[in-house]
Amino acid sequence: MSVRVGNGYPGLGGPNTLRAALASASRPLYGGWVCSGSPVMAEVMAGSGLDWLLIDMEHTPNSLESVVVQLHAISGYPVVPVVRVPVNDPVIIKQVLDIGAQTILVPMVNNADDAKAAAAAVQYPPLGVRGVGSALARSARWNRTPNYLTEASQYVSVYVQVETSDAVANAGAIAAVDGVDGVFVGPSDLAASMGVLGQQGHPDVVAAVESTFAAVRAAGKPVGVNAFVAESAKAYAAAGASFVAVGADVALAARASEALAKEFIPADAADVNASY
Repeated sequence: MSVRVGNGYPGLGGPNTLRAALASASRPLYGGWVCSGSPVMAEVMAGSGLDWLLIDMEHTPNSLESVVVQLHAISGYPVVPVVRVPVNDPVIIKQVLDIGAQTILVPMVNNADDAKAAAAAVQYPPLGVRGVGSALARSARWNRTPNYLTEASQYVSVYVQVETSDAVANAGAIAAVDGVDGVFVGPSDLAASMGVLGQQGHPDVVAAVESTFAAVRAAGKPVGVNAFVAESAKAYAAAGASFVAVGADVALAARASEALAKEFIPADAADVNASY
């Protein structure tokens, strides 16, 4: 069942933020990453039935131009778009908001000061430091959204990532920052920071993720996690995750294409990818 609350246009249901979707949800929300930079793949993922999609700018060849095209592709489907910015930078955050992203995810937030900077970047003064350009931007539909400047906070939500041991220790303080709508845990970078690179399922990493859940929930905020292994995703949902990323377009295509090759190409055939 769709959890979508609108696409941000006046008269069409209001803002389509992750905050609004989580507030109305009766179960964990499951999402997928769009890492390919392709609007076609974004649309394929948008029509899948997932609750939310993450357009990633941190580890992908995405620019402002490619992100806005993907937002266009997604906008016709009952799914909540989230854009992960590459860095906690007010200029980049301002630009991503201006092209129409209503929910952003900020990586590598390690303490309350980092979280305050992210929260300030999404709000206009006096609440924050976002530069004013609504008449020029898709965010306000080029001034077609009534009272956007004074009501912009309802059109924007911001989530921050806990991805290091320091961030885990500060998770409660990060979540408590006013203006931060929730926390998303990244087990891959967390495992690296704990000295077990590539071992997201390591017991110490899982314990750190679950301790973050407890701290964030105690602060009254929703917490999510990245978990591409189905068993881990289900376990984290049972442990209190409100939103879970369960797959990525490029990974799904890679595994499906490998399965095709395995099905049809003899095992003793030359491996054309062996040198890659």
